[in-house]
Amino acid sequence: MSRVCQLTGKKVMSGNNVSHSNRKTKRKFLPNLITKKFYIPEEDRHVTLKISTSALRTINKIGISAAMKKAKAKGYLK
Repeated sequence: MSRVCQLTGKKVMSGNNVSHSNRKTKRKFLPNLITKKFYIPEEDRHVTLKISTSALRTINKIGISAAMKKAKAKGYLK
């Protein structure tokens, strides 16, 4: 799997390392991803998702089923 959050769509960004002498070299900004298993009571099954930690906070706030419904509407989740 690639480094993309399945609920928010966050992915790798590119940018520059800037030294003290102001030289610039390319670098990657990686999202803070974790692999977590969730239980969905409506479907009575477990789902393993690769999500960012900010998405985990969203799940704690609105619930897994609402977060998955929102991700499907935006096209991040199939």
